[in-house]
Amino acid sequence: MKTILIVEDEPAISRVLAAYIRKASFHCVICADGQEALEQFKVVQPALVLLDVMLPTMNGWDVLSEIRRLSSCPVIMLTAKSDISDRLHGLNEGADDYISKPFEPEEVIARIQAVLRRPTQSYVTEGYKHSGSMKIDFKSRAVYLNGASLTINPRDLGLFLFLAEHPNQIFHREQLIERVWGIDYEGSDRAVDLAIKRLRKILLHWPPEEGEIRTLRGTGYQFYASQGG
Repeated sequence: MKTILIVEDEPAISRVLAAYIRKASFHCVICADGQEALEQFKVVQPALVLLDVMLPTMNGWDVLSEIRRLSSCPVIMLTAKSDISDRLHGLNEGADDYISKPFEPEEVIARIQAVLRRPTQSYVTEGYKHSGSMKIDFKSRAVYLNGASLTINPRDLGLFLFLAEHPNQIFHREQLIERVWGIDYEGSDRAVDLAIKRLRKILLHWPPEEGEIRTLRGTGYQFYASQGG
């Protein structure tokens, strides 16, 4: 069951939204301020965030900015502001949709379902690759999942970064050994299989709809990203 994170400081609104969201067969978590929302975001790994703009401790724009730093998780903004400049601001800052108050709960559910039907975003910005809840920093050779750094041994990390730099391309074992570990490598080509196995264990909580390392029998391996990245 997918989780929707509701970030809304008006209890009456959040209760109504939660009731309709649960009726639509989603799990939901409610937060009343921006700081708590970011803490819960990292814990519950939601499929989508409903985010109010006017919040205590941290406003919705700042929360959106931080979520976008960590992840491409879909975000729908909720606000009483209906001016076109506010709508454009939200969309330009990375929001996936924008609903003005007052709204009909049925419309919110329809918007959630529509956004979740879209392909997962995968994109590259200034040396970073984002694929759903994963962020890859090629310059510092670091990988983050929901904002937490993953511990990967250097050899396996080199293999993962190479595959991530070439999304949706297929490489057989010999190509990976030559291009990642060097032509002087003297170990078995099965070392690639073992490295992939270790990487998949580390990436166990990365949702497959956001991306994955795929095995193509008789061909090789591929870093699959839904939109190429």
